Amino acid sequence: MKSPVFSFMKNSNASHEQGDSNLTETRKEYQQALTHPPTLGLLAADEKYFLHQALSTPVMNGLSKTEGAYIYDLEGRKYLDCHGNGVHNAGFSNPEVIQAVKQQLDAQLAFTPRRYTSQPAVDLAAKLIEVTPEGLDRVLFCPGGSQAIEMAIMLAKQVTGKWKTISFWDSYHGTGFQSASVGGEEHFNTGNGPMVPGAFHVEFPNYYRNPWGFTNQEQVDDEYLRQMKIILNRNPDLAAVVGEPISATPVVPSRRYWDEVKVLCRRYDALLIFDEIIEGFGRTGKMFASEHFVTPDVLVLGKTLGGGLMPFAGIVTKEEYNLLQHRSIGHFTHEKNPLCCAAGLATINYIEDQQLVDNAAAMGNLLKEGLLELQEVFPLIGNVAGEGLHLGVDLVKNRTTKERATDEAEQIMYLCMQEGLAFKIIEGNIITLRPSLIIDKDEVNFIVETIKNALRKVQ
Repeated sequence: MKSPVFSFMKNSNASHEQGDSNLTETRKEYQQALTHPPTLGLLAADEKYFLHQALSTPVMNGLSKTEGAYIYDLEGRKYLDCHGNGVHNAGFSNPEVIQAVKQQLDAQLAFTPRRYTSQPAVDLAAKLIEVTPEGLDRVLFCPGGSQAIEMAIMLAKQVTGKWKTISFWDSYHGTGFQSASVGGEEHFNTGNGPMVPGAFHVEFPNYYRNPWGFTNQEQVDDEYLRQMKIILNRNPDLAAVVGEPISATPVVPSRRYWDEVKVLCRRYDALLIFDEIIEGFGRTGKMFASEHFVTPDVLVLGKTLGGGLMPFAGIVTKEEYNLLQHRSIGHFTHEKNPLCCAAGLATINYIEDQQLVDNAAAMGNLLKEGLLELQEVFPLIGNVAGEGLHLGVDLVKNRTTKERATDEAEQIMYLCMQEGLAFKIIEGNIITLRPSLIIDKDEVNFIVETIKNALRKVQ
């Protein structure tokens, strides 16, 4: 079923920083085009039973299957999914991960009470220490990314004896009170009353959209670092700097920037915490995005850690911070869940065995080249950024003013959906492309051609 070009997005009260809203007129038009009775029935039931949220219920569509790099709706249409909520690095429903989980179930060891351990938990911890950057030697698990951020910050506070943090505007680190406080998005804070105090924010180093109009990268870095230095100078009780090494948008800082941040952390006795819940496990063409830059004091992992089957996350940190025998910063019921650990270990092994990190680098370069070629043809594309299969296309109404093309971005998203390509819009105008790391050249070409056709229709 083909669709006409959709009408422009109407204003809504929902923020578009983290994703495309379900409150726009374009979303309504997309859903009005759905006529499949089982799909309509499922969407109506979902809307009836779940609490409504701007970034989820009411939902976009219903799915019948997720497999490999694709999702399938109830009508049997498949979509190459370039979003996947970050869980599908090894592919949806990965057979080897499923087999590992089945074997764990058959072994009748799907859960261990908190005061016990199991071989899958120990094996996954050992594997993480093996594959993460050198010097990260201690592990702690939890059910989800928000909790992992909480654990990392609690560790920093306990180790340093300090309590304040610096993080970045427009960042997302979860929806717990601590994780939402260090997150830089108004959407997850407003209306909740006082958040966790001491959470300072600075701007993330964005060379394309820096507010000074600078083109020299070091000059841009220095201005962003100046913001951080002011806070550190005036707050000696600062425990940690929390950030994604490459943002979700994605914006890629310079190596120099993170080098200087680490120097500042050492000077002011603060820990550097990297949130790689999205970027970890090969996404950026290296096993971990921090390998493009510096090794943090605490590495936060999630999403793909559960293999796309189980909710699982955790932190990896240094031996010298193993100081909290008198405290508990994790204490989760599923802290060492053997089922989750079996899925995580199988996922990492699959990524290594199939050389998916190298594939992400190669396919990412090919995809980026294709997007840059589109930029030469379509003035709507203001910038293309990212590493590996973690790419963003910044759409603008005018390349000089860089005014965000929010209406056009949403139209393009739904036009691509009609052709079997799914992705997410961040900050209202940035197409984010994070497909499974298993994709090949034909699928890269499909992504480029589908976006090109949508750009042609909209422009």
